[in-house]
Amino acid sequence: MSAQPQSDRRQPVSGVQKMTPSEAFVETLVANGVTDMFGIMGSAFMDAMDIFAPAGIRLIPVVHEQGAAHMADGYARASGRHGVTIGQNGPGISNCVTAIAAAYWAHSPVVIVTPETGTMGMGLGGFQECNQLPMFQEFTKYQGHVNNPRRMAEYTARCFDRAMSEMGPTQLNIPRDYFYGEITCEIPKPMRVERGAGGEHSLAAAVELLAGAKFPVILAGGGVVMGDAVKECQALAERLGAPVCTGYLRNDAFPASHALWAGPLGYQGSKAAMKLIAQADVVIALGSRMGPFGTLPQHGMDYWPKEAKIIQIEADHTNLGLVKKISVGICADAKAAAAELTRRLQGKTLACDATKAQRGATIKAEKDAWEQELDAWSHEKDPYSLDMIDEAKAEKPFSGGKYLHPRQVLRELEKAMPPRAMVSTDIGNINSVANSYLRFEEPRSFFAPMSFGNCGYALPTIIGAKLAVPDRPAVCYAGDGAWAMSMVEIMTCVRHDIPVTAVVFHNRQWGAEKKNQVDFYNRRFVAGELDNPSFAALAKDMGAEAIVVDKLEDVGAALKRAVDMQMNERKTCVIEIMCTRELGDPFRRDALAKPVRLLEKYKDYV
Repeated sequence: MSAQPQSDRRQPVSGVQKMTPSEAFVETLVANGVTDMFGIMGSAFMDAMDIFAPAGIRLIPVVHEQGAAHMADGYARASGRHGVTIGQNGPGISNCVTAIAAAYWAHSPVVIVTPETGTMGMGLGGFQECNQLPMFQEFTKYQGHVNNPRRMAEYTARCFDRAMSEMGPTQLNIPRDYFYGEITCEIPKPMRVERGAGGEHSLAAAVELLAGAKFPVILAGGGVVMGDAVKECQALAERLGAPVCTGYLRNDAFPASHALWAGPLGYQGSKAAMKLIAQADVVIALGSRMGPFGTLPQHGMDYWPKEAKIIQIEADHTNLGLVKKISVGICADAKAAAAELTRRLQGKTLACDATKAQRGATIKAEKDAWEQELDAWSHEKDPYSLDMIDEAKAEKPFSGGKYLHPRQVLRELEKAMPPRAMVSTDIGNINSVANSYLRFEEPRSFFAPMSFGNCGYALPTIIGAKLAVPDRPAVCYAGDGAWAMSMVEIMTCVRHDIPVTAVVFHNRQWGAEKKNQVDFYNRRFVAGELDNPSFAALAKDMGAEAIVVDKLEDVGAALKRAVDMQMNERKTCVIEIMCTRELGDPFRRDALAKPVRLLEKYKDYV
């Protein structure tokens, strides 16, 4: 009997039919367009896994399940489609919790499939048994627990629908014995929620505020990226002559080449954006929560405009007014709302029209000043952040050149970044400083762990993004501490032909936390030093290419060479950059204070 054509495999069965629960599960995946999944094989779902290939579904085996869930996150964020991850019940599933939490704060439509201990063994303390629903409860928008094999397709479909409608991860929990047997069911068709432009009263109130605004500013958040609303945001900005600040780690929400682009707010963001939004009398928060970490004082500036009227446009009504006091809340799709506001403002005389040219000059002046500062900012200016290695050793600390200043390196990487590049960043000191230098021209280009801030994020996430959009260059940034947590996924790149470029900043420390020991604990360094091997050598051992950079003039050339290998030779390359130990501004100045010691034995530790 001949094999079924691939095109036919991608068509789900129609009508009510007899099938196994495994077939119902897989057919529902097909109905939702799933072609790729990430995970590690396991007996808990082997009956379904056996028919992935004939259904046109590729399971990408990873090294660690946390990496699998991060890959699903990157896949979803780059493509706008579902990212799917699966693993063995118990330890395999529990390994995914951190990555699902990161996807939750990125509003990423990841579906995690969690096969569970069989129903006849639950509660007996059997092998790899645990209660898998509570561990994901805080980080999922919906949890579907298959409580009868005949409901397999129903719950599977609902998890996929809810991930898209609720804009976040969902969990499909399946007792492992429920994959077997015979059922009669129909495969549900995907349902998608269509959101409108907002209510009439709220739109009218927003137009009234904007009509009287003299210095309007747009804050473009994740909703602009996820809602494909960049063009509509741009049209609204141009009508108002409003500078556009992007939300924290949402640098791809507005094209950086546009005259009205001001850069990102938040930690290590753009001073131009902060100085411009400080002048606002009306702020349009388009698809933004205005999260607390993304609006903290930075660069010595408490820039958030305290007296400004705020128009917040959010698809999730529970976010309206949640963080900041707002004047108008519009529950709407960012794209539709921006287009409708622009339409309503056409032909109207606005207070900001008379000062549009002057405002444009102000925007340009602030951006130019910030660029000049970045050009001159070759190292941290804080005297307490000077490099902590011995000066004599710094002259030639290893076989090669000198350690390089992180800001110089980041500027050179920015200049060499290829068009249409997708970039993921890990958490950490140098990665956070990179927020000042990463600029993009299109959405779905920048992936960071957002508010969850977990290490080990960047590499697996960019692997997922590359698989989703293989024609775009894929680059990740990671510090040496975070890199060590996920670098084994280089083997996944090599094994499964998913070429990416990784930039590793080798500065031999946990820099972000170490900065707190500088500022608050009198430079008493505890547990912050890292004695690392050669990451380039390790990359080569895993089958990848590697480049060590210890000269500033080689930074850009290394990135270009690595991306060329990725795009034209299908090779993964790790660029190991030898960096100084200089430290940026602390990221949690709000959460620390000078210590007070009450016990006599600790009196000297202040």
